[in-house]
Amino acid sequence: MTTDTQKETLGFQTEVKQLLHLMIHSLYSNKEIFLRELISNASDAVDKLRFEALSNSALFESDTELAIRVNFDSAANTLSITDNGIGMSRQEVIDNLGTIAKSGTAQFLHNLTGDQKKDANMIGQFGVGFYSGFIVADKVTVKTRRAGETEGVCWESSGEGDFTIEPVELESRGTSITLHLKPDCTEFADGFRLRSIISKYSDHIAVPVIMQKDKLPAEGDADTNNDDEIEEEAVNSATALWTRPRAELKNEEYQEFYKHVSHDFEDALSWSHNKVEGKLEYTSLLYVPSRAPFDLWNREVPRGLKLYVQRVFIMDEAEQFLPLYLRFIKGVVDSNDLSLNISREILQKDPAIDTMRGALTKRVLDMLSKMASKKPEDYAKFWKEFGQVLKEGPAEDYANKEKIAKLLRFASTQQDSEEQSVALESYVERIAEGQDKIYYIAGDNYTAAKSSPHLEIFRKKGIEVLVLFDRIDEWLMQQLMEFDGKQLVSVAKGALNLGDLDSEDEKKDQDKVAEEYKDLVERVQEVLKEQVDQVRITHRLTDSPACLVAGEADMGAQMRRVLESAGQQVPDSKPIFEMNPEHPLVQKLAEESDMDRFNDLISVLFDQANLAEGGSLKDPAAYVLRLNKLLLELSN
Repeated sequence: MTTDTQKETLGFQTEVKQLLHLMIHSLYSNKEIFLRELISNASDAVDKLRFEALSNSALFESDTELAIRVNFDSAANTLSITDNGIGMSRQEVIDNLGTIAKSGTAQFLHNLTGDQKKDANMIGQFGVGFYSGFIVADKVTVKTRRAGETEGVCWESSGEGDFTIEPVELESRGTSITLHLKPDCTEFADGFRLRSIISKYSDHIAVPVIMQKDKLPAEGDADTNNDDEIEEEAVNSATALWTRPRAELKNEEYQEFYKHVSHDFEDALSWSHNKVEGKLEYTSLLYVPSRAPFDLWNREVPRGLKLYVQRVFIMDEAEQFLPLYLRFIKGVVDSNDLSLNISREILQKDPAIDTMRGALTKRVLDMLSKMASKKPEDYAKFWKEFGQVLKEGPAEDYANKEKIAKLLRFASTQQDSEEQSVALESYVERIAEGQDKIYYIAGDNYTAAKSSPHLEIFRKKGIEVLVLFDRIDEWLMQQLMEFDGKQLVSVAKGALNLGDLDSEDEKKDQDKVAEEYKDLVERVQEVLKEQVDQVRITHRLTDSPACLVAGEADMGAQMRRVLESAGQQVPDSKPIFEMNPEHPLVQKLAEESDMDRFNDLISVLFDQANLAEGGSLKDPAAYVLRLNKLLLELSN
């Protein structure tokens, strides 16, 4: 650090250096977005001043006309964006412009691919804000004074390894950002170009964005720079978009407002704009993003809607208005009933919030349902990005369990791919005659689940089975329990009971075979008594000799492995060992009189059944020795 008349040179946080490098090299094809980001930040600063001034009107000082000004100097090739919002203190400047405090930054940077187009999308999800200025500028100067403080701060950097910061006298509160444009970015020091960008991206900003009027010089008037003749005008509508009638708004305006509230670069998949009047009065504008943010799975990160009360900004990320499983929803809610001095603590206790939360949740679910029926391709995109989060819903939101269940999608044995596109409703529509259950199989991955021996009888009879392979799936099924009056049943748990899907003759044959193999079952039970809860003959297999089944009330194998991998204690339980009486190996076992050979065969079959379930062997070396021994005997 060097000191020169209180001027300090400080180093950027490592993540900032990486982010600046990526932006400058990845976002070159869409340079103009920097203006949207900087005006959006200026709008937020004005909103924050309004909010803080609710409890301290002195923060307005002598200037109550809130605005954002955009000025340019073609000769100097500079552009400035100035707001008279809340401003920043010296420490806030260092925190906001020299570091990225956002949780998950390291994971975000780790996920970057090196592909410019893909990385540009990811950077958009992260929200680049202020740093986007370096896309068009080789130097950025920020002068700011926090409302209520006497001394201002000047921050300056070329966007490389460091920045300087020094005190400065500023008459007005707020922030002014001056971009010293790169030689190939002169287009951004042109009034017409700037107006077109502001009109495109920032027309919805609820505070006036003011520029100098373009004025043609009068004939014979050589002095066109007379300050007395300078006129200014607002170049945006300066009306909060959500307060305008839906009929007046174009899709493009909705999309640009989405990018303003989300700092996303991509369009939203869908939105819902609604005004409620009656006992409660509020307006909501809710968006479904097209891509999941990198930190979606961190349930602790701030999330939620922007809250306004009577058009006055109150807080970002008000999480009380939507449940956690809808944490991907972006947008605003503007209430006429809440107090202007409301806090997060009050929000948690206000009964009006519970009513609004219920209504907003229903609106989001209805929006998703409409997308699923009217725009299935868009819903497929949504499901790919957010499906696993929505699966948290049935456990968190019992009141809407049925609505959420209809939105769930799964893979199925009727498909040849792992695409999750089967709705429970469509499964029920094509259910087999006499079938009164919805069957599913859970595995660690699609291939393991689809190849499970438990599916053999279902394939033979042409019965559809849902194929589950997300980590959350088995837990989800325990929360759902049933759908449309039909029980959700794992084909890998409990005794197989196909009900009316088996004929009376088939049931009689099964009872007869079970009696014939009674002695074998007892012999196997004696060998495996320390490893299994029960041994029995099964008719769920057609090709495999044996399989392992969880007890009716026991935890499934997939959930057990998920919990164990997370370091959680899992209750002990032993599986049920089932044998296929039609398989030659089982028939040979019934005739085997050599007890050593019998024991080896049973142990190998048990270990193979365990492997087929995705399990691991307690003694792999013993398994290999037994298998080699049996192979040698066959070769002699």
